[in-house]
Amino acid sequence: MEKDSPIYKEYLEILKRELVPAMGCTEPIAIAYCAAKARAALGCLPDKVTVAASGNIIKNVKSVIVPNTNGGKGIEAAAAIGIIAGDEKAGLEVIAKAKEEDKAKLADFLDSTEIMVEFAQTDNVLDICVKVSKGEDHAEVRVVNEHTNIVRIARNGEILFEKEIESAADTGKPDYEFLTIEDIYDFAMTCDLADVRELLDRQIAYNTAISDEGLKNDYGANIGKTLLKAYGTDIHIRARARAAAGSDARMGGCEMPVVINSGSGNQGMTVSLPVIEYAKEVGADREKLYRALLLSNLVTLHEKEGIGRLSAYCGAISAGAGAGAGIAWLCGGDYKAVIHTIVNALAITSGIVCDGAKPSCAAKISAAVDAGILGFEMYRNGQQFYDGDGLVKKGVENTIRNISRLGRIGMKETDKEIIKMMIEK
Repeated sequence: MEKDSPIYKEYLEILKRELVPAMGCTEPIAIAYCAAKARAALGCLPDKVTVAASGNIIKNVKSVIVPNTNGGKGIEAAAAIGIIAGDEKAGLEVIAKAKEEDKAKLADFLDSTEIMVEFAQTDNVLDICVKVSKGEDHAEVRVVNEHTNIVRIARNGEILFEKEIESAADTGKPDYEFLTIEDIYDFAMTCDLADVRELLDRQIAYNTAISDEGLKNDYGANIGKTLLKAYGTDIHIRARARAAAGSDARMGGCEMPVVINSGSGNQGMTVSLPVIEYAKEVGADREKLYRALLLSNLVTLHEKEGIGRLSAYCGAISAGAGAGAGIAWLCGGDYKAVIHTIVNALAITSGIVCDGAKPSCAAKISAAVDAGILGFEMYRNGQQFYDGDGLVKKGVENTIRNISRLGRIGMKETDKEIIKMMIEK
């Protein structure tokens, strides 16, 4: 692919936009970010806070530990730490630099401040509005469609910033319509690695570090460590354990950043850590690892674009298929191996639901990576799923479109029922 082609430039912009650091599960961090922005607009610490959030936000914040909160969970903890310690200019690293004295203030703030949580009446899957007040002064900030996409800032009734919600997700956004598996493969094989080295080095460093932490210490259900203890240290197991351990730590409130994919830290770890582990196993050099990571990241972004950031469809499934594509190429596969791996993997695990961020995400990641690896092993053993086998259609793009339709449209009612079950008293 030529460097001066529009597709090449769009792919670079997509990677720069997507492969960014975040500390903590991105949904509670989005609430912390929105709350920090609201406090900044107010100009002081509030004594009353209201957080209105869409069902998918509530689902993904309910059970996960928020970093720098001394083990706190839920919307109240996320909003409070954002208000007390959030750097409103730091995006998804909004609470990364919280100090010990900030954490010490958290309990008193939660005790003395009225924090109300409301179910937002909205058609937007990702929608957060934080309102803060003190005395006669009040402010509000609203985020829609993407985790840091602010559509409104107001103080005492004066609009400080506003943009149309309908175009909110598209402002400054590269054209994801350029993404196809064929072009992704071409880009990954021909990309000038100087253009992506910094992005990929950061993904490798950050995600490996949190995986190490998850394997070393006690987090969540310790899925990574359990895999190694129960099944041994074969590469198939190590690849799953590496990704699962990163999720163990992240869902358990580990105060380390990861590089995300499709707005998700769990997906960022799933697309990268198994590929990194396989690269070690096969003795791949750094250049080959970079190209495998380009494949896994972009395949996942392509799959997720049709589904959306949040849905009832577990995002780790897309990421596991993306990791499978990178592994297939690392193990000597060509374009044909990559597309068959993707289709096989999606056929195996599509239908796993997202019931929020919590320790069991690590186990779902393990299953998704296992499907990616099995998808490749099927191909190199002369096996595959065919057109008409369930949701599989002839051609990788047609299968991806079916899976996108399943996640975006077919599972809408499922999503509503999951949210109802999770918030019922």
